[in-house]
Amino acid sequence: MRRWRGNEWAVLITLSLGFFMTLLDLTIVNVAIPDMRRGLHASLAQTGWIINAYIIVLAVLMITAGRLGDLRGKRNLFVTGVAIFTLASAAAGCSQTAAELIAARAVQGLGAALLLPQTMAVIIATFPATRRGTALGVWGGVAGLAAVAGPTIGGMLVTWLDWRWIFFVNLPIGVITVLLALTLVPEAKTGRKQALDPLGVLMASAALVGIIYGLLQGQSDNWDTAIKAAIGGGIVLLVLFLLTQARRQDREPLLPFVLFRDRNYTLMSAANMIVSVGLLGWALPVTLYLQTVLGFSPLKAGLTLAPSALVSGIVAPFAGRFANRGGKYLLMAGFASYAGAMALTMSVAGPVSHWYDLAPGFALAGLGVGCTMSPMQTIATRNVDPRLAGAASGVLNTVRQTGSALGSAVVLAVLQNRLASGHGYISAMRIAVAVPIVVLLVGACLCAFIKPGDKIPEPGSTARYDHVSERSSTAL
Repeated sequence: MRRWRGNEWAVLITLSLGFFMTLLDLTIVNVAIPDMRRGLHASLAQTGWIINAYIIVLAVLMITAGRLGDLRGKRNLFVTGVAIFTLASAAAGCSQTAAELIAARAVQGLGAALLLPQTMAVIIATFPATRRGTALGVWGGVAGLAAVAGPTIGGMLVTWLDWRWIFFVNLPIGVITVLLALTLVPEAKTGRKQALDPLGVLMASAALVGIIYGLLQGQSDNWDTAIKAAIGGGIVLLVLFLLTQARRQDREPLLPFVLFRDRNYTLMSAANMIVSVGLLGWALPVTLYLQTVLGFSPLKAGLTLAPSALVSGIVAPFAGRFANRGGKYLLMAGFASYAGAMALTMSVAGPVSHWYDLAPGFALAGLGVGCTMSPMQTIATRNVDPRLAGAASGVLNTVRQTGSALGSAVVLAVLQNRLASGHGYISAMRIAVAVPIVVLLVGACLCAFIKPGDKIPEPGSTARYDHVSERSSTAL
């Protein structure tokens, strides 16, 4: 194994295993909720926190974890995160009460937050810009595949085994990933001592807790005064955080503003949020539709959604590679395809629809995801200084998770409002899904402003770390 140490593609495979495991847990839980409620005698509120505890901790800590990787070593943070996530998965699978499962899910979110930003950052540090598009294509393919494959894999595990296996399945993957990371992934160091910004960490974390908690819990609490105060307080803290960061730009800030001088990075940050609004904003009502209206079993519901995962997994690596040549029109087509897939699915969704009626729409959705997830990351990170790779990755992943919370909150609010107004589920679903459709079309318009003509640096330029240690001469 030592001869593969530092090999670019061996590193990518290792990172992708950890990445897939954490993103899968964002969606795999949904199809297991009915079985969890019965097995743990959980209330509806507790069920919501089984999902939300993971999302909140993950979203809140990623900017900090990304910057911490820049300062303390990306491999160290990656290995630590995988180990924590794996142990928390074991605890989640062994939970005997809803409270125990919620606590384990929160610790899973901590592990995921530590490891997830390091994956993109290590890719930026490891691959020269001429091959980075292909690598990020694979990385983005894994992201899209995990997002849409969760219901399929979850349905199989719940049907054939037990809901606890949606967590136990992480154990062998986690152990293998830790061993591969320690063996194959070299540490990337900046060569100088740096410090973390503790005030920035506290302010950013508190701001994101308020905003994400408010979005996720708002509908359950009827958007009462406490929820509005949480969101409002979070926004105020976020503004204060940005003001304090502006004064620290010459002293190793938690959020380097230089990232946003690149128009494409700024646009792709917004695009990452928009895609997540689409993913979570569509997945929730459609999953409920398949199981409650059509009466599909978890397995059948998961298999019905399988075309999305299959097409996305095939398309994404190629899309990432094409993004090296620009990517503007590819992204615009991807966003439009994704919106069109939602519209197509809603047009054929009825009270007695068959799986094959829905398959074309789900396949088109996979094409849209595959054509967006990979190129977004390639374009966003094309000009990022590798020494800021962790911060860049942390921001992108944070806005993505914020988009997930925003999408699920808004769509669920519209869905419940329409149901309360007397609409049937299918009618209410169509109105709710119009929200992510419009948002995705806005994303397509934003991509029209991508700056063209960025040159791909040649190998050996600043696109790679000068201080990556133990780089193998066998790297491809």
